Amino acid sequence: MIWDNNEDIRLIECENNSRAIQHHLNDCRDERRPYVFITNTMTIKPLRRLLVPVSMLEEETYKAEICTYLARKTGAHIILLQANDYGSHAQQNVNRIVTRIKSVNEKLEQPISYEIVKARKDSFSLIKESGERQRDFQHDLLVLTASRDYGLDDILFGPPERHAIKKALVPVMLVNPRDDLFSLCD
Repeated sequence: MIWDNNEDIRLIECENNSRAIQHHLNDCRDERRPYVFITNTMTIKPLRRLLVPVSMLEEETYKAEICTYLARKTGAHIILLQANDYGSHAQQNVNRIVTRIKSVNEKLEQPISYEIVKARKDSFSLIKESGERQRDFQHDLLVLTASRDYGLDDILFGPPERHAIKKALVPVMLVNPRDDLFSLCD
């Protein structure tokens, strides 16, 4: 696997329970590099398909660097799951990610393949939809942006990424969205 012995990516192996997952999420709040959760209920396969939900939040574009890196190293196909929002922010974020993929493709013999899929749900339910449609996309890795700050609902019910990790059938990579914490893994 690409994250084995890779100092640019933190690997977290834990039990699939809320307490263990939340403990590691709290521990990674200041992590500069992307981190991958692998629980005892996930299936680990070679990376052929990456599912990348893209919401209206500006920090979603941070996933472009990580996805292009992974796709270049593994030949994986990128599925951009665009939130079905009323406004244009999710579309703009997808366009920014596609621009990055295209700029990387200009330098490659074997271009990165990607597709854009319009989600059924909006930005607020996008992570939940990515969990519900795991069998549809048949992806090998789910790439999410970590919550920037925990709000009251996250404190009471848990952050969306914790729920996604609990339900995921495949490893989940999280990227911290803050400029001061972001480190490119290439």
